[in-house]
Amino acid sequence: MPTISYHDAVNDALERLEDLGYERGVGVDLANHGPMGAEAVAVLGHGDEVARWIGRYRRALDHHERPAARFVLDPADEASWRPALGDFGRAGDWERLFARELATDAWRDVLARWWPRLLPGLFAGLTHGLIRTAHAVRGLSVAGDAPTPLQLDELARGLAYWAARYRALPGSPALRGPHTVPAAVAALPRVPLDGPRGPAVAAGRLDALDRLPGYTESLEWLAPHPASRLLGDMTLQFADVYLGHPEVFPVPLVHGLTAPAAARLVLPHLPRELYEPTLAQLWQVQSAFLLAFTTDRRDEETAAWRAEAADLPPLDELGARAVEHGDEHVIKFTEACLREYALRPDTRYPAAAYAAQRRIPRLDEGGGVGVVAAGTGD
Repeated sequence: MPTISYHDAVNDALERLEDLGYERGVGVDLANHGPMGAEAVAVLGHGDEVARWIGRYRRALDHHERPAARFVLDPADEASWRPALGDFGRAGDWERLFARELATDAWRDVLARWWPRLLPGLFAGLTHGLIRTAHAVRGLSVAGDAPTPLQLDELARGLAYWAARYRALPGSPALRGPHTVPAAVAALPRVPLDGPRGPAVAAGRLDALDRLPGYTESLEWLAPHPASRLLGDMTLQFADVYLGHPEVFPVPLVHGLTAPAAARLVLPHLPRELYEPTLAQLWQVQSAFLLAFTTDRRDEETAAWRAEAADLPPLDELGARAVEHGDEHVIKFTEACLREYALRPDTRYPAAAYAAQRRIPRLDEGGGVGVVAAGTGD
């Protein structure tokens, strides 16, 4: 048993990571995963390892400086804040806006006010705006009526990163179709490559989504179902997709699972009328992942993954192995897979986590950095 509580481990982590900017790397836009990874380590029951993991993480890659606020954004004036969406040069301004709102309003009220405004840009930073926000929300929900200033600041930064990297994908998704998630994934055409596979190809496909066959139509393929069921269908399907595509760079597709798993952490704190548009937007993001990073169905919806997971360790070892592995994507993906497995015990969840632990290099060996082209995020 850890000697440090989840709450104490998270707040200690936020203090240790407070000086880091939103992104890292030289000449690239790789998201700062420190707060997300540290919080997931604590959730996995390894609060005593959080400080050591942060030391490893900080040594792995230099981070950018924290951006300074320059101009005031007025949250009550759409003409003030809307033009700043997606402008990373305004990240400091966005952070100051959210910090000011969280100083006067309950965090759930701020979240509910800004969620529908930010939702169309869910793809921000390869969904890391959503994911960082969700990890912050989980910490706040555990804190109850006594959130710390560090935790409120982290929510401000999650929302600010989402706003500053806001990216709206083409089209308007809606849950008005006939398909389940597995049927929609199976029906989505994949576009073969004419040349070699690479991050630049994926970035180019993201820029031309509305010109790819099936994309626009797919945005209305999903049938409406209760949020919990659709989120489970989404995470399970992307566990299967991850297992079925060992040929793809090992990091991007994990977000097809971690994004809906992150939304599951946030939805209970939002008005119910926001559930359906959130699910529709998540499906749009998953369609984009499939079209950008896969070129065929490969081994999706087959039993091929069982050979890869023949030596799958016991569930209680997977979390410890992820923490020891150290890569932040592996940690977050493993935690999400184990959380989803607890709700729906399908072996593809732990198998996908185990596959990621073997496909993604350890943190001390470079981890998942550098495998995604600038412009698609990390």
